[in-house]
Amino acid sequence: MNTDSRGALGQYLDLYRATAATIDGACGSEPLNNMRHAAFAALASGMKLPRRGAEGYAVTGLDEMFAPDYGLNINRLPASADVAAAFRCDVPRLSTALMITVNDTPRLTDTTLRSLPEGVWFGSLAEYGRLHPTWTERYYGALAPLKRPEVALNTLLAQDGVVLRVSAGVKVTKPLQIVNLLSATAPLMAVRRLLIVMEPGSEATLLCCDHTMDCDRSYLASAVTEIYLDRDARLSLYDLEESSPLTSRCSGVFADQAEGSELRMGAATLWCGTTRNDYEVTLRGKGASTSLSGLTTGSGNCVADTHTHVAHLAPSCSSRQLFKFTLPDASRGAFEGRVYVAPGATGTDASQTCRNLLAGPDARMHTEPQLEIYCDDVKASHGAATGQLSTDALFYMRQRGIPEAEARAMLMQAFMNDVVETFSPDALRDRLRHLVEKRLAGGEPESCAACPARSKQS
Repeated sequence: MNTDSRGALGQYLDLYRATAATIDGACGSEPLNNMRHAAFAALASGMKLPRRGAEGYAVTGLDEMFAPDYGLNINRLPASADVAAAFRCDVPRLSTALMITVNDTPRLTDTTLRSLPEGVWFGSLAEYGRLHPTWTERYYGALAPLKRPEVALNTLLAQDGVVLRVSAGVKVTKPLQIVNLLSATAPLMAVRRLLIVMEPGSEATLLCCDHTMDCDRSYLASAVTEIYLDRDARLSLYDLEESSPLTSRCSGVFADQAEGSELRMGAATLWCGTTRNDYEVTLRGKGASTSLSGLTTGSGNCVADTHTHVAHLAPSCSSRQLFKFTLPDASRGAFEGRVYVAPGATGTDASQTCRNLLAGPDARMHTEPQLEIYCDDVKASHGAATGQLSTDALFYMRQRGIPEAEARAMLMQAFMNDVVETFSPDALRDRLRHLVEKRLAGGEPESCAACPARSKQS
């Protein structure tokens, strides 16, 4: 593959032209293939991935991220069974219905299938598309816009994914979990897709964990998530990332909420190389509510970039955003958030907060909160602040015999605590608190240092 004037996209367009029959045939799902053809037409019309420095891309460039010649599992060859069998995601006291995705191939165990209540589908997107093509065509690709080149590229290359469908009135009491593993013998791009449809009055909690298994190899994870919340539906979605410095991640989450629905999303980027997370939430029905929260603990030369866009289109909706970054060494972070209030969206209650700590001499943070309001009778606020650890607090703790490194870690842990408190259930919150404390105290990522799969392979 070679890159031309179209930038990084050129190599993928050339790849699809040469292997279209193979990709479509290996997928075997008409709804996915139909969207793939639409994505190819959109990309071939002259799209380019944004470069670093373009509007909205102060610290990340998608053209740069997708430029390397990563391998792709076009023929859908099965990944190593040992990796999935050996992996253990250790969240004490938290029993989940577990699915493991090795690179971009989902695997659901028989135990998980037996634990799912009636009215819940949690499994392969391609398989569901073959079984229920009309339903899949209705939802797949309807929220994630092909006008965004990274979404169109994901749609072009995605051959499978995960679908969660919860029928009307069904309340899934046991949390669901997807563990996304990156493991290959050569540099690889994993193309992931997640489709969530919560029918009226349904409830569920989903935990997604991203882990790099082989930390000495380069990976790129391209992920697109679409979420539909029907009337009075409730979804809690939490994302934990522990990736290696050689891993890049481009993730887009697109959500649409009907009347009375409730969406809670939390993201914890504990370790990463280059990560970009985009969230677009549309509050379309009266009385819908959204809570977005996230924390980032940087290291080395990592780059963590978060963008949010919350659109209030109906009356009496509420949204809360809380994001915090701690950036040591030469790490870089960015947060750009926008709250849009449409004409007629009276009674809107929206808040957006971003707080950041620069804990290294070469750390940098870019923030740009925005409000766009076209309606009266609205309560909206936004704020952003970037600073350093309090020298007075450090001095106070040092005077009481606490070593400087420990004192700094304790202050940063306290700084992150209100974001940790937004996660639930209690077992997940306690586990995240432990991971944050270990991370800020200088510990290694458990997915690479302590994971049984890693020791088995080495």
